[in-house]
Amino acid sequence: MLTASAMQVYSDELEKAIVLALFIPLVMSSGGNSGSQATSLIIRALALREVRLKDWYRVVLREIPTGIVLGSILGVIGIIRIVVWQELGIFDYGEHWQLLAITIGAALIGIVTFGSFAGSMLPFILKRVGFDPASASAPFVATLVDVTGLIIYFSVAYAILRGTIL
Repeated sequence: MLTASAMQVYSDELEKAIVLALFIPLVMSSGGNSGSQATSLIIRALALREVRLKDWYRVVLREIPTGIVLGSILGVIGIIRIVVWQELGIFDYGEHWQLLAITIGAALIGIVTFGSFAGSMLPFILKRVGFDPASASAPFVATLVDVTGLIIYFSVAYAILRGTIL
């Protein structure tokens, strides 16, 4: 329901640039996967007592660069895919396809970085408020990162594509 609400906010952008809809599964799954991976690693580390609640800042300092690097790798792959499809005539992304490619690349960096951050911090937050992180983290991370991922994606698209296809 939250994802549908987030998409409704950006329905005008989707109507103007339906090509943005093609990449929604990519951006949502990338953020969700990075968040789930980070959550799994932190829950394991908490269970094995490799990290404690007071170590949250060390985790942030590790996860943010990891998210940026992973997001950059995925972003470059996304850009290459758009360029190759456009140049080979497999799909026509329109006259502003280069800006679309940059949008996808930049959005993936933001979404994966946020997913890694949120996924690593949520177990700490849940443990701090008395919940079992192992039983509650996955649904929270999936929902949080999916909804936030859409907001990041459409915000990046608006910033980069405003005045062209938006």
